[in-house]
Amino acid sequence: MSEENVVYIGTKPVMNYVLAVVTQMNSGTSEVMLKARGRAISRAVDVAEIVRNKFILDVELGSIAISTEEVSNREGSNSNVSAIEIQLNK
Repeated sequence: MSEENVVYIGTKPVMNYVLAVVTQMNSGTSEVMLKARGRAISRAVDVAEIVRNKFILDVELGSIAISTEEVSNREGSNSNVSAIEIQLNK
């Protein structure tokens, strides 16, 4: 999957990410990958469900992958952060 078909979920409002997914789907992209880490995981799930249930009704869930990533903080110590990837297919 190319990098342009990936939506990274962060701290912006949910509808910003929904708009990004809907825009990509309407421009002809058949699959979009949502990626989130940590506290943004619940926001990624919200984006996927809003797109499926309110905007593009024929979108289906593809693969869902969960993982743990090791991230170094400002002090130099490492911590584990949960991550999720949700694939949406049209």
